[in-house]
Amino acid sequence: MASGYSFDIVSEFDRQELVNALDQTRREVATRYDLKDSKTALDLGDDTITIETANEMALQAVQTILQTKAAKRNLPLKIFDFGTVESASGNRVRQQVSLKQGIDKDNAKRISKLLKDNLKKVQASIQGDTVRVSSKSKDDLQDAIALVKQTDWPIALQFTNYR
Repeated sequence: MASGYSFDIVSEFDRQELVNALDQTRREVATRYDLKDSKTALDLGDDTITIETANEMALQAVQTILQTKAAKRNLPLKIFDFGTVESASGNRVRQQVSLKQGIDKDNAKRISKLLKDNLKKVQASIQGDTVRVSSKSKDDLQDAIALVKQTDWPIALQFTNYR
């Protein structure tokens, strides 16, 4: 492997940036006239965000604010998986937002197959929730990155450990 080059394809996000985006969202909700009295709560769990607010219109506004703040902090919007809206106590609504991180087996196999079918000099191996791509040429790795970026994936992908 010393004579070859490699990089990893991962799906992850900066948790601190997400915390900052949530703090900014809370601040804007507290100051906006239409949301001021909605008593909106945003709670961050290990892999979920719980949004609880007065009604569905306020919920949609909070979702928009959260996505805007996340985008400004360079967080990919594909990490958010908005669940169904459910009723909470006191005529309120609640929604669970799952945070997607890691490449699942199906997408890892699709990435690996895409690379093997189109680039003959590139090897792709699945390692847990990461896809490691290796080759003897850096140019082939650049082609692999370009090929993966051309396809629209249901998850956010990043390229790390380029060596």
